[in-house]
Amino acid sequence: MKFINKSILLIISVAVMLLIFSCGNEHTEGDGHNHVNETTQHSEDDGHNHGNETDQHSEDDGHGHGGEEEHVEGEIHLTKEQIKTMNIQFGDFSKIKINDYISATGTLGLPPNALNSVSAKASGFIKNSKKYVEGSYVKKGVIMAYLENPEFIQRQQEYLEVAAELVFDKQELERQKTLVEANAGIEKNVQRLQSEVNRKTATLKGIAKQLTYLGIKVANLSSENIVERIPIYAPMRGYITSIKMHNGMYVTPDMELMEIVDENHLHLELDIFEKDIANIKEEQQISYTVPALGNQVYEGEVHIIGKEFNTENKTVRIHGHLEKERPKFIKDLFVEAKIWLNDQTVQALPEKAIIKDGTSSYIYVTNEQEDGEEAKFEQIMVIPGTTDKGFTAVKLINEIPKGMKIVTDGAYYVYAQSKAGELEHEH
Repeated sequence: MKFINKSILLIISVAVMLLIFSCGNEHTEGDGHNHVNETTQHSEDDGHNHGNETDQHSEDDGHGHGGEEEHVEGEIHLTKEQIKTMNIQFGDFSKIKINDYISATGTLGLPPNALNSVSAKASGFIKNSKKYVEGSYVKKGVIMAYLENPEFIQRQQEYLEVAAELVFDKQELERQKTLVEANAGIEKNVQRLQSEVNRKTATLKGIAKQLTYLGIKVANLSSENIVERIPIYAPMRGYITSIKMHNGMYVTPDMELMEIVDENHLHLELDIFEKDIANIKEEQQISYTVPALGNQVYEGEVHIIGKEFNTENKTVRIHGHLEKERPKFIKDLFVEAKIWLNDQTVQALPEKAIIKDGTSSYIYVTNEQEDGEEAKFEQIMVIPGTTDKGFTAVKLINEIPKGMKIVTDGAYYVYAQSKAGELEHEH
């Protein structure tokens, strides 16, 4: 682009200098034409036939007035010699396979199984809460705080009491069985003890399950190692997105104390307009940027195409998997994406055939077979699309006149000539 700009500026500068030079020397003194006196003389009644004089000036009087070719303002003209010198080439559209894309917007999202709420397994008071903040990364199984409740002590005590009673009842049951076998005992006592052993066994197992659920190990539980608090563990690895607990706070199992998200499940949630959805297929490549984090381009691919149509926005949601290199994790960040279509055959031109002027884009056409020393060029507005391997997909706003050829190489020279022509008319 720097080369093109320098070429354009050089051509425009030369054109301006030529205009200034021609204007400064158009009517020099001493050229044999006293134009001021001639005007004065014609204004007087000197008996000369002014009508004949007018006729004479309208013909070719040897000073070039009748021999110059008039150009309409806004037209672009180049001589055949200029076209040859600038090596301007002509051609037509090409039908090529180009990797076109569909634009989409959305967010960085997470599936439901990538989020996990941290809650207390029982009612109690928060103690020794770790100094985590939102955005902190935690590993699975780390202790995040402790939950304290006198009921924990009571449940452990019940477990130990039932366990002790069960040992006694089992011993007594064995003794009664021995007596019955020796015809010295009562069968009814055996049945009663068996029922009691069964009941206490079930009770002991129930309490053991409760204590295990709370995180208290019962295998080696004794009156010497009864605990009054239980730990609150991180249920998964990930980033903390919210914290709703603090030391001394009384909590219940239905309260969410923290939320943790696993960034390994991070994915794209993109909205595709109705007109584009037919072109979307699974495994198509996605390139996307996160404007809030800079201009770096990341890669992904289409994973799932949604089955629900949003009637309000006229869109369908698609989910995309992310490649290994991914942006810094921040939940629900806005993304801009391109979903690449595979080998679409489009109407295209060489990239250098398209001139961008502000927000508009143009190509130039001419009938280079016309007779004469000059060729007239016309400017055609176009809508450029994807550029791939030196070719750009092009959509015409108006049809190209029949018989015209497109400038496929050297379009910037024609553009420079048009700017030089604008300066000449302004002069």
